[in-house]
Amino acid sequence: MKRRTDKGLGNQVGLSLVEQVGQRLLPLVSGIAATKQGLLEWVHDFGLKALDELMRDDAARIVGEKGRTRSELTFGGRRISVEKPRVRSKDGREEALPALEEFRDRDPLSERVMNQLLLGVSTRGYDASLEPRPSGFTTRGSSKSSTSRSFVSKTRQRLSASLDRRLDELDLIGLLIDGIEVARQAVVVALGITSDGTKVPLGLAQGSTENAALCTSLLQGLLSRGLRVEDKLLCIIDGGKGIRKALDDVFGNRAVIQRCQVHKQRNLREHLPEERHAYVLSTMREAYRAATADTARKKLRALVSWLETNGHEDAAASLREGLEETLTVVKLELPFTLRRSLATTNSIENLVSSIRRVTRNVKRWRGGDMIRRWAGLGLFNAAKRFRRIKGYREMPKLVTALRTVAAKVAVA
Repeated sequence: MKRRTDKGLGNQVGLSLVEQVGQRLLPLVSGIAATKQGLLEWVHDFGLKALDELMRDDAARIVGEKGRTRSELTFGGRRISVEKPRVRSKDGREEALPALEEFRDRDPLSERVMNQLLLGVSTRGYDASLEPRPSGFTTRGSSKSSTSRSFVSKTRQRLSASLDRRLDELDLIGLLIDGIEVARQAVVVALGITSDGTKVPLGLAQGSTENAALCTSLLQGLLSRGLRVEDKLLCIIDGGKGIRKALDDVFGNRAVIQRCQVHKQRNLREHLPEERHAYVLSTMREAYRAATADTARKKLRALVSWLETNGHEDAAASLREGLEETLTVVKLELPFTLRRSLATTNSIENLVSSIRRVTRNVKRWRGGDMIRRWAGLGLFNAAKRFRRIKGYREMPKLVTALRTVAAKVAVA
């Protein structure tokens, strides 16, 4: 009996598994791509025809169509030119079509540009990142220069609307300040925490260095915009001398300082050999979790003595410096979850990280205005994901604790 040979199978045996899978999937992938393109073209065509019908209905309802003219609107991240009915009033003025005006009011071009640039798309590559152009229509507004102008205009508008707004109605109970270097310039940002635990970006200042004068300018700018600081305000800082001096100069004894516990641990780690890290850091964490300020203070002072005894004088001096201010939230007797949220500058460091992530997309800086706009863009991007601080339901206890501190100071 002759053995029959399956030629197709024989051909497949000589191919690798990857090649076999590729041959089988290639027609499927091509079909999907063609279907996507066809569907996109249908959506474009259907949407523009629907808009044309809406404009015709508007024209007929107003005075009846008197010919055709052209107008522009945004479509798919570009500006396109479409025909529209021409409608004139009795005195000869051209009437607006409600449907067209509504589409114009929903101009997503600048928003689209901003989102694309946040994802790392350059102004030169913006046009290529969009869906294919609608067939049969003239488009504009997606070139490098148009994209850049749109982005600059939108960021300036947002920066002004957000960072120049009035703060009179803000019920501020906490304040965080931190800085970042952008294009060899210092950018200092302020983040507020309201009485319900909401995080609110307050402002930013830009200068040559993160010094007391720059931080003072930022704080005075907040006051000039109506920020009310009539009672004690919990100010959470990383220990920078410039920020501390600015708070003292602007707010005086209304500023209740909480030094970041995480920064204090980092500082000690830099002064110690690696074999000492585990013991020292675990002891500090245990102290910061203590139920009372007295217990925490005793543990930290004992650690200072241990460091000095074992020849780590620099680490001991670092721990001793500002020790009481690292325990402010413990002394306020806050619930543990809220205490953890307010014991560190993590909230504002997330904001600073967003600025760092956004500004690294820039390859060429062109002056201070550009630095300020991009820093503001990073701030807005972070604010989109803001949630209230953990333990926000216990915020009334913080308000009460700060008022108690104010009362004790008044009596003294």
